[in-house]
Amino acid sequence: MKIFTNRLAALLLLSVFLTSTADAQRQPPDADALEIRRIHDFAMTEGEAYDWLTYLTTRIGGRLSGTPQAAAAVEYAAQVMDTIGFDRVWRQPVMVPHWDRGEPEVVRVAQSMAGSFDLNALALGGSVGTGPAGIAAEVIEVPNLEAIDSLGEEVRGKIVFYNQPMDPTMLNSFAAYGGAVGQRVYGATRAAKYGAVGALVRSMTTRQDDIPHTGSNVYLDEYPKTPAIAISTNDADRLSDLLKAGSVTVYIRTTSQMLPDKLSHNVIGEIRGSERPDEIILVGGHLDSWDVGTGAHDDGAGVVHAMDAIYVLRKLGWQPRRTIRCVAFMNEENGLRGGREYARVSDENQEFHLAAIESDRGGFTPRGFTIQKTEAPDFDARFKQLLAYQELLEAYDLYFELGGSGADIGPLKGQNGLLIGFLPDSQRYFDYHHTPIDRFDAVSKRELQLGVAAMASLVWLIDRYQ
Repeated sequence: MKIFTNRLAALLLLSVFLTSTADAQRQPPDADALEIRRIHDFAMTEGEAYDWLTYLTTRIGGRLSGTPQAAAAVEYAAQVMDTIGFDRVWRQPVMVPHWDRGEPEVVRVAQSMAGSFDLNALALGGSVGTGPAGIAAEVIEVPNLEAIDSLGEEVRGKIVFYNQPMDPTMLNSFAAYGGAVGQRVYGATRAAKYGAVGALVRSMTTRQDDIPHTGSNVYLDEYPKTPAIAISTNDADRLSDLLKAGSVTVYIRTTSQMLPDKLSHNVIGEIRGSERPDEIILVGGHLDSWDVGTGAHDDGAGVVHAMDAIYVLRKLGWQPRRTIRCVAFMNEENGLRGGREYARVSDENQEFHLAAIESDRGGFTPRGFTIQKTEAPDFDARFKQLLAYQELLEAYDLYFELGGSGADIGPLKGQNGLLIGFLPDSQRYFDYHHTPIDRFDAVSKRELQLGVAAMASLVWLIDRYQ
């Protein structure tokens, strides 16, 4: 899901293979176009995604794995799937990490040329706490993750401040995120290698504001665990300016901690295929979210996209040829255990996923789908078949390109099926990603339901023709 490649190449391939199809019994193109129109019309007028998202985000709220809210979300997703028309719905058990943020974080500039003031901050997921007394240390700034190695022992006893911004010149915001997020994930453990006592990290967004962004922090076992905290972009710039003028001491107090793993579940709905039941088409998103905000775009939108896509098709009388699964994955945010467990069980059962489609880029206006390049012997042929659908979908401003797919479906790569990521417009996504403002009011009903229509259309096309 991180890197998108050459749309031009996809379009060139399209010009060559547009007339090809996988099924000699394909109905006339005008009939296909009419069916896609029906799907869009129904999704926009009778779809349920927006109402389901309302409940998930306003009645249940943030759903960090291991919490009561995550457990409530599992039950809600199962209840919704029970109303859609699946042949069966089940909860797949998975043990998940349970991290607790604790009391509100205190990150305070204790000594500087500008005096003392608090920074807008959030502990990163998985971070240890400081202890009740907190810690205070001089701050040293680095421009990126790699720079810490050149400083070495110079950071001993200090708080390392990682201040690499996401590149605002990159049109692909996920590529910009991928280029900077390493400092958030590994910054604390890399600094602890050289004796640092903590890490501050610039929030992962191109927007200038006072809103801190949380996200996963990963420790390596061979180094000490030290507190890892994100600060807002405005505060990152302010702190950087102060460091240019002189030394700065920062006081940090957090009470976050890891608790014992908890039993949770993926929620799975299945319709058995009428002709090729051993070929599975999956649609899904992740049910968990961070504890701040209510996970409306990340990834409540993806879960309701997937459920509503099947609901729309069933209401239109669709009887799938292949087996269809809708999966609400648990623990994408801080462990990916749901996706890995689903793939483990699937591999153990010798299943084959013909295609897996994941929505995990928000509920914004659909732009199309990205296809993850794999080493499957028939990948090129299957990709060319997808491109043949372009003629039907371009009326809805949807296109296909090579790129990423999704974290939860990535573990299915070994089955050699198609791994597909739903691609909405991403320019605003990182304004909300992992923040307290990722709430229901940030989602447009029209944009959300357009995403449902796009996903339902692709499921219908793959089931009929792939």
